[in-house]
Amino acid sequence: MREKIQDAATDFHTDTISIRRHLHAHPELSFEEHETGKFIAGKLQEWGIPFQHPFSDTGVVAHIEGGKGPGKTIALRADIDALPIEEKNDVSYCSTNLGVMHACGHDVHTSSLLGAARILWQERAQFSGTIKLIFQPGEEKAPGGASIMIKDGVLQNPAPAAIFGQHVHPPLEVGKIGLRPGLYMASADELYLTVTGRGGHGALPHDTVDSIVLTAQIITALQTLVSREADPILPSVLTFGHIASTGGATNIIPNEVKLKGTFRTMDEQWRAHALKRIQEVADGIAKAMGGSAKLDIIHGYPFLHNNESLTTRAIDYAREYMGPENVVDLPIRMTSEDFAYYSQEVPACFYRLGTGNPSRGITSPVHTNTFDVDEDCLLHGVGLMAWMAVQELKFTSI
Repeated sequence: MREKIQDAATDFHTDTISIRRHLHAHPELSFEEHETGKFIAGKLQEWGIPFQHPFSDTGVVAHIEGGKGPGKTIALRADIDALPIEEKNDVSYCSTNLGVMHACGHDVHTSSLLGAARILWQERAQFSGTIKLIFQPGEEKAPGGASIMIKDGVLQNPAPAAIFGQHVHPPLEVGKIGLRPGLYMASADELYLTVTGRGGHGALPHDTVDSIVLTAQIITALQTLVSREADPILPSVLTFGHIASTGGATNIIPNEVKLKGTFRTMDEQWRAHALKRIQEVADGIAKAMGGSAKLDIIHGYPFLHNNESLTTRAIDYAREYMGPENVVDLPIRMTSEDFAYYSQEVPACFYRLGTGNPSRGITSPVHTNTFDVDEDCLLHGVGLMAWMAVQELKFTSI
C-alpha cells in the first residue's frame, strides 16, 4: 500500500503543483474564502468524491468510505485562508489579489489534502472505515474557523477517532517531517490595555498624573507574573508589542497610553488566573499612582496538545514512509494554531512539513512577503497524509 501511495503522489505531482499555484495566485482572507471553497469543491466533484459545500459558510467537508466495510473515522484537516500581506516574490504564480498572500503556506496545506483525497479515493477499496476531509476557513483570525466548524458539527456524523493536520515549516529542509508528542503549541490571548492619567506640561509633572510613568511601572510589574507567579517549568510569555499615547510630545505629558500585547501559555488553569492577575496588577498600580487602567481581552486559541499515543504511532508511520533519517523531533513552540480546538475534542496530531531549500534560496519564514516553498514538499505532503490516515484506520478499534 505504501508503494501505491508513493507512486500515486508522484503521478499526481504535476497536477498538485498546478492546484497549489492556482490557490497561491488567488488568495482570500479569513472567512472570505468563497472562490477558494468553490475551487476545492470543483476538484472534489471532478474526481467523484462526495462533499458538502458550503460548510460554515466557506469551508468544505468530504467523506471517503472504505470499500472493505464500516469502521472508525479518521479526519484530515487543511486550512484555506491567506494573510493581509503584499507578495514580493517574482514568480509566475504570484498573488493576483493585491495585499493578500498565502504567506503561511495554506495553499500547500489545501493542495496536499486535495492530493491525499485523490489518492485515498483511488485506493478506497483497500481499507475499511471512513476518512473525513476538512477544508477549514479562517485559521488566521479569531475566533478561528476550527471553533466555528466544531460548533457546526464537523466532528459529528461521523465522529472521528483521531485527526491529523500538517503545517509548512521553512526551517526544515524539503523531504523531512517534524513531530512532537504532548504539549506542542501555546494558547494565545490578545491584550488591549488603556492606562489613563491626567496630562499636562512636561515641566510641571507635579500638576499631572503621568500616564507614561504609570505605563512603565505596569509593564515592569506585569513581567513578574511570568517570572514569579508562574510555575518555572510551565511555558509562559507576556509581551507588549505596541505602545502609543493619545497626544504627548517632548514637553507634554499625555492623558492616556494604549498598549497591545499577547499572553501565551500551555495550561488552562494558569491561563485564566494570569489574565485575572494582569487586570489586578495594572489596576492596582494605576490607582495607587492616581490613575486608572482598563484591560480588554480577546480570548484566542487554546494550547495545542498532540495526543501521545497517536503521535507516537504517527512517528512510526512517518519513519516507514519517509525513512527514519527524515523524521525529526520538534521543540515546543509558543506560537498558536486553531487546530488546537480539535486537539481539545479528539486525539490529534499536528506535524510539520519541511519546505525549505537553502541551495535554491528558499528560506524565508512564514508571514513574510517573500515566503515560498520547494514544491517537492507536495510529494510528501500528499503521500504522508494519505498514508497516515490509512495506517491509523488499522490501529483504531471498531
